[in-house]
Amino acid sequence: MIWLTWRQFRAQTLAAGGALALLALYLIHLGNQIDAFADTRVAGCAGEACRVALMELRRGYSDTVAVIGLALMAAPALIGIFWGAPLVARELEERTDRLVWNQSVTRTRWLVAKLTVIGLSSALVTGVFSLLLTWAVSRYDAAVGDRFAAMNFAARNIVPIGYGLFAFVLGTVAGMVARRTLPAMAVTLVAFTALQLLVPSVVRQHLMPPVTETIALDASVMNSGVGLGLQDDNTIHLHGYHVPGGWALQDASQVFKADGSPYTGDDARRCIAAADGVEATIACTVAQHLHFQHTYQPGNRYWAFQWIELSLYTALSLLLAAFGFAWLRRRV
Repeated sequence: MIWLTWRQFRAQTLAAGGALALLALYLIHLGNQIDAFADTRVAGCAGEACRVALMELRRGYSDTVAVIGLALMAAPALIGIFWGAPLVARELEERTDRLVWNQSVTRTRWLVAKLTVIGLSSALVTGVFSLLLTWAVSRYDAAVGDRFAAMNFAARNIVPIGYGLFAFVLGTVAGMVARRTLPAMAVTLVAFTALQLLVPSVVRQHLMPPVTETIALDASVMNSGVGLGLQDDNTIHLHGYHVPGGWALQDASQVFKADGSPYTGDDARRCIAAADGVEATIACTVAQHLHFQHTYQPGNRYWAFQWIELSLYTALSLLLAAFGFAWLRRRV
């Protein structure tokens, strides 16, 4: 049965292999370009030269990295649409199931072989694509990237393996239920896209309990590119703060004085009126011993998040597969 599955699936396998080979050649070229730029302009830089080099690195490669990342995020959806959705739906649509599932091989064994061979191929395709991209842009990510950013997280390392496997199983089960290829493709695309939007915006940040710290508003914080904003209730909120390598879970944090009372616009205006220039204003603000609370996910949890999300998508794939077997035996 595995040999038969390979015979039926070899055209798609060879096409995917050829696309990966071409992609590998391009990503090797891109990775060498980024490495050369980082070695000559970024490594060992300091001060203004470093700032200019990072700006040029971002300007020169950000669009390319984003486009390839989007292609990787789209790959699982395409696998679910073109590999998963027609797998059973085409048999039902063309009535070939009456021949295929009345031979010596049972429908359960038929589905086991299909899900195993093609499912592993799906995971392999997205996994190899992800590892190639991760290697090619590693120096770019280290210099200007944010590993927890939604698109970066979904297009690096091991998580795309789970996306590819889940999308394929989702498409297969959608084909069983819909019994028509085109509706199954549409359902697969909508369901997978919805989940890819839901997980990073709602679920991912709760996979591990966040850390909340009370941080002093000192000179290092004030000079790190943050901003103080006046709210409608006359309180001051800090914007743009993040722990290096961490994932900030809030856009702004309310600022408090040393006694715990809110820092207000009136307090800030006294500093602005008394000080002469930006540096003096910062010094006046720091002298008030202000603090704020920051909620975030530490950077050292990155790989834990990768493994948890991979496990989550693998578990969803297994649950969908179990539902598919039950549906196949009772309804089809």
